[in-house]
Amino acid sequence: MEHNIKSVYFVGAGGIGMSALVRYFLAKGYNVGGYDKTPTELTQRLIEEGAQIHYDDCPDQIPDCFRQKETTLVVYTPAIPSDHKELTYFRQQGFDIQKRAQVLGLLTRQHKGLCVAGTHGKTTTSTMAAHLLHQSAVDCNAFLGGISKNYGTNYILSPTSDYVVIEADEFDRSFHHLRPYMTVITATDPDHLDIYGTKEAYLESFRHYTTLIQPGGALILHRGLEMKADVGPEVTVYEYSRNEGDFHAENIRIGGGEIVFDFVTPTATLRDIQLGVPISINIDNGIAAMALAWLNGVSEDEIRQGMKTFSGVDRRFDFKLKTEHMVFLSDYAHHPNEIEQSVKSIRELYADKRIAAIFQPHLYTRTRDFYREFAQSLSLLDKVILCDIYPAREQPIPGVTSQLIYDNLRPGIDKVMIHKSEIIDTVRRKDFDVLISLGAGDIEDYAPQIVKALQS
Repeated sequence: MEHNIKSVYFVGAGGIGMSALVRYFLAKGYNVGGYDKTPTELTQRLIEEGAQIHYDDCPDQIPDCFRQKETTLVVYTPAIPSDHKELTYFRQQGFDIQKRAQVLGLLTRQHKGLCVAGTHGKTTTSTMAAHLLHQSAVDCNAFLGGISKNYGTNYILSPTSDYVVIEADEFDRSFHHLRPYMTVITATDPDHLDIYGTKEAYLESFRHYTTLIQPGGALILHRGLEMKADVGPEVTVYEYSRNEGDFHAENIRIGGGEIVFDFVTPTATLRDIQLGVPISINIDNGIAAMALAWLNGVSEDEIRQGMKTFSGVDRRFDFKLKTEHMVFLSDYAHHPNEIEQSVKSIRELYADKRIAAIFQPHLYTRTRDFYREFAQSLSLLDKVILCDIYPAREQPIPGVTSQLIYDNLRPGIDKVMIHKSEIIDTVRRKDFDVLISLGAGDIEDYAPQIVKALQS
């Protein structure tokens, strides 16, 4: 960071990734402030921690300590519209303006960046890796894309460790700003085609990302990905997967609500690793996280303890209700492959139960590009409750609605289309044993009411 910078102003301060940086700069003693569109529990906590945040897009509301361009860094998220008044003010006044990803890139130049990229699995894997390192003698800083249930935050600060764990986001090619020391790539199923246009461009973006790994570092690549890696001669490439590769699992035991396996590394086997969040996709996620930890000096006992005590991430296979008669969990899955993994993992745990999902599609473009694949993944369920599309940053596209998915679900499946205001009434019918809410929109806001409805 430039030595003259004393204040950092965030445009979009309440985003999950941005708020971690807000906390980092607060901890380092900077003046920190910013704008966000709506007050949330998270923005309230940031204010309590010392950030000056307001909710009107109005340059007059920017506090004086953020008006000196020589001493102020402005950080924004790509989700902010280009005609945003405050951002326009900072541009016109000639401030140093950086994307969140550029700031994370600076941190990977100052520390040893352990990054996790991929279409899905990156939040859980990076949070798991951060927990493994943080509870060990190695320790780490971390900037995560979800709230760790172990720490109640998306951010870990270490006064001593030189490691920083970062979730490397491919949206808007953000991860091209990073210089990883080591990186995991979990998956490269095409997504964000509103940005990339084609599958080939998406895969090329990951290839370019692998060229950014620092000499002496490592790439830990999931086996069977379509992308081509392009690393320097001093970068070691490892492969991992559930069943084979330099890092893999053996002797997997699933039952009684628990998953235990042996973790195989290139030089040793760590016996009886127990998953703190026992769902089968976490075998893959866990292998990648343990590979990062093992390559950076976390001991066998520390790895075993860390995996057992990992509590998960908010909204990632997040069990909200678990009784002998009813199970309800929420999952952030918003890509067809994520949904398929999610449903298959639930099936493994509850093979003889009737499983239903409430799905809120995220983005018009993603629904347009993948409605057939969404229908195919959702067809693995016994019942599908479909909500309207959550637009996020997008305007409606004519002819693109949840009906496209509904019409392509397998014949005979129990299905219903509802407005999200009807969720609670629909849930009260309780014609299922296991319910999962799926999506990256505001469906999570209904979770407390769903729990109440299921308990009543």
